[in-house]
Amino acid sequence: MRPVIRRATADDAGQVAELIATAYSGLRVVHYLVPVRRERHRVMTANIRILVDHAIEHGEVHLIDDGPGVTVWLPHTAPPPEQSDYDRRLAEATGHWAERFRALDALFAANHPTQPCHYLAFMAVHPGQQNQGLGSALLRHHHARLDGVPAYLAASDPRNRDLYARHGYQAREPFALPDGSLFWPMLRPAGG
Repeated sequence: MRPVIRRATADDAGQVAELIATAYSGLRVVHYLVPVRRERHRVMTANIRILVDHAIEHGEVHLIDDGPGVTVWLPHTAPPPEQSDYDRRLAEATGHWAERFRALDALFAANHPTQPCHYLAFMAVHPGQQNQGLGSALLRHHHARLDGVPAYLAASDPRNRDLYARHGYQAREPFALPDGSLFWPMLRPAGG
């Protein structure tokens, strides 16, 4: 049975940020960004919420029916609108670790393609429901609507990188945070 995928609204933003923080909790980059375990989930949820709020207003957030999976897309087919009050919100959300998040933002900006594309900022499936095809269903849902525009993402884990490769994304040279956490920039050509 195919999952029902719907567009998330502002009412879903908290649930979406929580799901992404939960799904990403084991990633090396998350441990670098917030090294104190007891603070990690709260800080990551607050930080992710900034981008989720922006994407709900200026992009597309697709949520599987009862919430076990989500994608957060930002179309970069024209200059994206600035996130209002981003620096203040980032500092409030991340506290002591704001500079680590700013360094990550700078790396992402430096490695983002200059050509128009749809940017997959996040894809997350609840850990208890992974490996059931939900992530692939979410990707197919958005890819069917790209209308000749490439898609871009930065994979943060070899397993995720391999999933995206199966959906037509091609990995470029990886980049790393100061602790060695790798990201693989990946582009899915138009019509791919």
